[in-house]
Amino acid sequence: MIEDVFDKFHEECGIFGIFGHEEAATLTQLGLFALQHRGQEACGIVSTDGRDFFEHRNNGLVADVLNPHALEKLHGTAAIGHTRYSTAGKNTIKEVQPFSVACQHGKIAVCHNGNLPFADARRRELEREGAIFSSTSDTETILHGIARVHEGSALNAIREVIAATEGAFSLLFLTPEAMIAIRDPRGFRPLVLGKYKDAWCVASETCAFDLMDAEYVREIAPGEMLVVTRDGVESTFPFEKKPSAVCTFEHVYFSRPDSIVFGRSVNESRHKMGKQLALEHAVEADIVVPVPDSGVAAAIGYSAQSGINYRQAIIRNHYVGRTFIEPSQSIRSFGVRLKLNPIKDLIQGRRVVLVDDSIVRGTTSKKIVQMVRDAGATEVHMRISCPPTAHSCYYGVDTPHRKDLIASRMSVEETSRYIGADSLGYLSLEGMLKAVGLDNDSSCTACWTGKYPTLIADAAAG
Repeated sequence: MIEDVFDKFHEECGIFGIFGHEEAATLTQLGLFALQHRGQEACGIVSTDGRDFFEHRNNGLVADVLNPHALEKLHGTAAIGHTRYSTAGKNTIKEVQPFSVACQHGKIAVCHNGNLPFADARRRELEREGAIFSSTSDTETILHGIARVHEGSALNAIREVIAATEGAFSLLFLTPEAMIAIRDPRGFRPLVLGKYKDAWCVASETCAFDLMDAEYVREIAPGEMLVVTRDGVESTFPFEKKPSAVCTFEHVYFSRPDSIVFGRSVNESRHKMGKQLALEHAVEADIVVPVPDSGVAAAIGYSAQSGINYRQAIIRNHYVGRTFIEPSQSIRSFGVRLKLNPIKDLIQGRRVVLVDDSIVRGTTSKKIVQMVRDAGATEVHMRISCPPTAHSCYYGVDTPHRKDLIASRMSVEETSRYIGADSLGYLSLEGMLKAVGLDNDSSCTACWTGKYPTLIADAAAG
């Protein structure tokens, strides 16, 4: 498997749901198409006709798993769906969401974007009480908790369990009568509300609404619980209020540039990051070149601010997936070139500013710098549109252990020498937050600062 595809952070999933449309499953499939960037290894849909649940989930891309044959079996006017990026060793059908159960409160399905740092401890506690788990997912602990609430309806049980849940979560629940959307009180992961004709829909990003020409209504607020039924939408804030900690990396890398996330255009944020980067790390050069596709918007901003010509001088092959198996060890060095290839006549004899969103392990950046040098660049200056990433994330992003993050063990100068660049410049924390329109008090910057908004379980912190 190609090493370099792991030299990025990976968002673990995207969620979409719709209530009140005859083609609920098909529209959910379209929503997941738009959210495919948030997870490319597995996907699924659970739908309901008001009595029964119908589900289909498997490993693979949306187009392959949720094909016309599968959609024909997903009956009903409400559905929720999930697309997932799995962590190593946990890529089985048992981990694919949405999960569904039948318990004393009736039928309940759930899908989740985020992470619960104390889920392992809660899992062990439930197992001692006799619970039997079918997956390794932290999301399953939520369903077990709901099933154990003795009094009240499914809605009351969900409210009670979520009130006692710590971590990052944007959740979609489905019952035969309702769709329930919940965003954790700190608002780590995005969640938005839309309207398609007479139906209500919920998604991780607004680009899911654009695909089906649905109306973007508003962001679901941190700590908000939306209940969608035939009677309409009911909004409550039943959970203890906590300080805001929205994930800044959504604007740096995870979200699609055509989305509105946390009330702001992602493309606008990245463009401003690039302009600020040019102010903070100016250099004499001939062309600004993005590392595709994540560096494009920031590179355009850098070019606009610096006056250096923007050229898309590296081409990306979009048809190489994570599961590509190398035929032999002898061609391991081909890894980056399978994905990226330079246009030599644009690079040869020129001083190049390479713009990317982040450096994780540094292995890919090193190979890209060398590739640009081999194409004839006289100088290569790397510019990164966020601060050095030196700490792991425990809020729904698959990141390496801290010891594997190059910024945790090397200075900027040492990193620059390691990747072979003539210079390396990272955007400052203050400059990044200014570009995104956030501040330290309203955002999570733990992957750069190590200051986590919540307690972290011992196992995770280790």
